[in-house]
Amino acid sequence: MSSRREILELLRENARYTTEDIAHMTGQSADEIESAIEELEEAGVIRGYQAVVDWEAVETEEERVRATVELNVTLDRETSYADIADRIAKFPEVTSLRLISGDYDFDLEVEGDSMREVSHFISNKIAPIPEITQTVTHYVMDSYKERGVRFDDRDDDDRLSVSP
Repeated sequence: MSSRREILELLRENARYTTEDIAHMTGQSADEIESAIEELEEAGVIRGYQAVVDWEAVETEEERVRATVELNVTLDRETSYADIADRIAKFPEVTSLRLISGDYDFDLEVEGDSMREVSHFISNKIAPIPEITQTVTHYVMDSYKERGVRFDDRDDDDRLSVSP
């Protein structure tokens, strides 16, 4: 595995690793690691660092609703997938957008403060885009793993283990 790929894998595993941590794990110097990370950031390979949040564990009155939306599109001669993606990605409610293979064209992830807000966003902002021919919305009920991090410490099942 190349040293850059190894650095990227380690940062993806835990973006809070220090350059010294990564240097120790890869056998390189901290200066080499710092330089490589800087180059990767400047080249746009590393686009940002984010926390993985278990919203179910956040004690708040506010609701956070997430949905995955399947989008089908019809292209014309002047419009490409990239054109449509550029329009959709500008919305702050959109957290992820991917062109995929299979039964639909785009996989869209959306967040809002309520199901109504997400619903209105899809019906008023996404569905009216002329090239979009179909939307199918799936609301996220619970998350067990996000970006490689498991949420397995919230065992809400209080049933007793009894077998006949």
